[in-house]
This record gives sequence, structure tokens and C-alpha cells, in this order.
Amino acid sequence: MKINFKKKIAFVLLITFQISFAQKKQENIGTEEVNVVKAYTPTISDAFKVMETPSIEEEGTIKKKVIKYTIFSFPVASTFTPSKGKAESVEKEQQPNLFKNYATFGTGNYGILNAELFVNQNLNATDYVSGMIRHLSSQGGIKNVELSDKFYDTAVDLAYGFHRKHLSWNVDLGYQNQIYNWYGLPVDITLLSGKNVQQSYNNLYLRSKIEFNDAVLKEASLKFNHFSDAFGSSENRIYAKPSFEFDISDKAIKMNLIVDYLGGSFKKEYSNSNPMQYGFTNLGIAPSFELHEQGWIVNIGTSLFYELDAKNNNNQFLIYPKINALYHVVDDLMLFYAGAEGNLKQNTYSDFVNENPFLSPTLNILPTDKQYDFFAGLKGKIVNNVSYNIRGSYINERNKALFKSNDYTENSSNESFAFGNSMQVVYDDMKTVSFYGELKAAFSKNVTFGINGTFSSYANKNQEEPWNLPGIKLNSTIDFNINKKWYAGVNVFYIGDRKDLKINNDIVYIVAPTYVPVTLNSYFDANAHLGFKYSDRLTAFLRTNNITNKGYEKWLNYPVQGFQVVLGANYKFDF
Repeated sequence: MKINFKKKIAFVLLITFQISFAQKKQENIGTEEVNVVKAYTPTISDAFKVMETPSIEEEGTIKKKVIKYTIFSFPVASTFTPSKGKAESVEKEQQPNLFKNYATFGTGNYGILNAELFVNQNLNATDYVSGMIRHLSSQGGIKNVELSDKFYDTAVDLAYGFHRKHLSWNVDLGYQNQIYNWYGLPVDITLLSGKNVQQSYNNLYLRSKIEFNDAVLKEASLKFNHFSDAFGSSENRIYAKPSFEFDISDKAIKMNLIVDYLGGSFKKEYSNSNPMQYGFTNLGIAPSFELHEQGWIVNIGTSLFYELDAKNNNNQFLIYPKINALYHVVDDLMLFYAGAEGNLKQNTYSDFVNENPFLSPTLNILPTDKQYDFFAGLKGKIVNNVSYNIRGSYINERNKALFKSNDYTENSSNESFAFGNSMQVVYDDMKTVSFYGELKAAFSKNVTFGINGTFSSYANKNQEEPWNLPGIKLNSTIDFNINKKWYAGVNVFYIGDRKDLKINNDIVYIVAPTYVPVTLNSYFDANAHLGFKYSDRLTAFLRTNNITNKGYEKWLNYPVQGFQVVLGANYKFDF
């Protein structure tokens, strides 16, 4: 029920007025008789609700008038042009353009020539071919050297490979030629005047590697090397290593199989004309698995080899440990690691020459039995951009290879390498205690620094000294980008004292003082480079070696070239 608010207020005011009027004293309102005929019964009438859509009760309805209209459109000239919206741009660092090919050329004093060419071409989305030619040579000129000291090193390599969904494969074929001279004479020997003291090494190799995805056979590698020299020496090596991975009792087992064959010969021995031959076949298996226990990561394995000595019929079975453990002491700030490892190392004429090219072609080739290497150390980060590594080790080896100078006589019938100007390989059972320390720092994205050192102590069983092994090795590098165009770097290293022994076997010289080992003085060498990036394609460089200009002896009676300067350029390109 709805009650009119205004009527209600009027009614209240009227009643109030009457009551107030009736309260007036001394006023007589009189008397009147009232007859009640029927009792009053109030009722409430039905409320009338207005419909939202009222009905029309008229007899007829009005029809809507139909309106017909048309639109007459015509173009209106307007000079208003709305501006298009544009997203705010974000500056991105420009990515360097990576070229597939490059050519390098440099030249300097001592007749130094350094050239290199590398080309790579994609045949399709998965296959590629590449090739490389390298050359480094010097025309010599070392002070106080009577014989020619020039050298040449040239190599050619061709490769083919592909990357597919389930496997990748590559193969490369190469050839390398090295030419050196035995210029390190102990004394001025006139008998060598007019003699050719040159040695030439040739290495032909074929290498291949295949990798599988989601297969038990993870990868397999195969290498073949044929090495020879100008004195009739020849060596062949075949090395195959398939690697497997499979699960046993929820453990991932890794296993390497090794087949290592080596066979070679030298035309004669050093002191006589008897030919020398050697041949070894090493068959090995190396299983391993990894454990994760209470913060430790432990890799446990072993290596088992069966060595066949084809020339001496001295076959043997060898077992080596292969254990590595890692523990996070303080997250990545300090990690403790330790382990024990061993291996059967196949020594080769080719590997010896790469380390020391002044060897006589009359070597005794034997494998090295590295029985164990116990080691422990700490590594981690001092701060985010500074890392360190400290390691100590104790190594026991049988038949460790050592370089030692050859004894000689001043006889005109000697070969050109038999006048005390060549070196040999001798073997000894040795124990080595060494400590290694390394520090690396990236002061910024433009400056990096590194320094490392190895301190070693040797105990020999048969040889008088650990020939040509230094007790101290130090190395340090720093590289920095000066700006977007210029960059530079410095590398310095220090090698401690070493011992060697060279004996003149002529009767008149065989006296006690002759047998005293000779100490090769320690040496310090500093090298630097400076580069200028003219463009993304062209870079010029300046390299300096042996800045101190010291003719130190790396090997006995073999002084090195003094201060060297090489100026060159590198050009990158695409086909």
C-alpha cells in the first residue's frame, strides 16, 4: 500500500491544531448528541498498477507512417591525415656478422712467413665441405749459429660432414710436411761444412667420427696416421674408439672400447747399421658409472688393457683406476675434488717430433705405463668473475719418456745428425709430486686475466736426472678490448732449470768431467699482440715474440730466435 506523504503531514498538523485548541482553558464547547447507526469497518482498496506497456482501449489503432528515404553521397575534400601508431623502439646490441671463410697473411723479420686459408661451403641444409691450407716458415738468422736454422711447416686439410636428426658424421683427410735443420752443435765441427743437416717429416692422416642420438652406441671415432721422414723411417697407427651408454638397475653405464695399433721402423740404429722395428697393439675396455650421494658426485670406473708387443713377444694384462669425486663445500664458491686415474699411453714417433723436432731417426719406441695418478684439490669462485683451481698430485709411471742429447764422435763417416746435434728418447720409472695453481679473472667484458703455475719434484729409478723436465712452469695472459676497433694482449711464461747430458765418445775426450750433467738455465719469454678491426671483414694485426730478445736454449745447444715482429692482416668473406 502506498500512502501519500504530503497528506499524512497535513493530517498530523490538523490533529495537532485541534488538540492545542481544545486545551484552551475557560472555553465551553457545548454538548451534542451523536447516534451510531453502524459500526465503522475500514477497508483497503486494491492498488492500481500502471503497466509498462499500457493497453490501448480505443477502438482503432493508429498505423505507422511508412517513410521512404535515400542517401545521396558525394566525396568531400579533406586535408586531414591521421598519424599512424608506432611502437617504442628498443636498442639492441648489433650482432657480429659471422663469416664462413677467412684468409690470414703475415710476414716479419727472420724471413717469417705466416699464411692460412680456410673455406667452408654448405651443400644443403645438413651437409658441408671445408678445406684449410696453413704455412709457417722462417729463413733463420739466429746469432752465433754456424749451420742453417730455417724451418718450414705446411699442412693441407679437407673435410666433409653432415648433421642429421639421429646422427652426425664427419671425415677429414690431411697432409703435413715439416722441414727442420739439426743446427745445435756442441762445438765448432768443420767436418759438417757442406753437409746437409736437414730433416723432413711427412704425415698423412685420415680421421672420422660419427655420433648417434637415442642409441646405445653414442659415438665412434677412427684415426689413421702414416708418418715418415727423409731417412727412411716409417710409422703407421690405427686408433678406434667406440663409446656405449646403457642402463643397468637404474644406473647409466658408460663404456669405451679401445683398439690401438702401432707399427714402425727406422732404417738404422744410432751407433750401427742394424734396422729397428717396433709394433704394439693395445686392446682396452673402460666402463664407468656415476653416483650422487649426500652432496657427492662420484664417477667410478676402471680401464683394462691387454698389451701385445709384436716384436718382443712380451704381452701383459694391465688394470688402471678411474675414480673421480666432487663435493660442493660452499655452493659454487668452493668445490673439493679428488680421484685416482691411470692409463696406458701409446708413444709414437709422430708425437715425439711434434714436441721436439730435433730428434735423430733412431728412436726406441715404447708405451708408457701410467700406473696411477692420485690427486686432490679445490676449485671455485672467489667472486662471480674470479675463479681459482688448486691441485696436488702424486704420479707413478713406468717407462716414462725423456728427451736426452745423443752422445757423439767427430768422425767424418757420421750421419749429419750424429755430431752431437740431435736428441734421443730414453725411458725411466719415475715418481712425480706436483702442485698446480690457477687463477682466472674477468675484470669486465673487455678485460680478462689468467695465471697458472706447476711445481714438480721427480724421483728417478735408473736415469741420473729427469732429463729436460723443469721443476717450475709459470704462464700468464691478459687480453683486453681497448675500444670497438682496437684490441691487444700479452702472454708471458717462465721455464725453470733443466738438466741434460752430452758426451763426446772420442778417446781423447773420455774423461770424468765429460760425464757431468749440464744445466740449462731457466728462461723468461714475453709475447704481445695488437689488432685493429678496420671492418667486420678486415683486421690488421701486429705480433711480437721474445720481446726480451734473449737467445735462450729450449734444448741443449739449440738457441731460439731473438726479438720477432710479424705484421699481417686477416680477411673474412663468404661466397
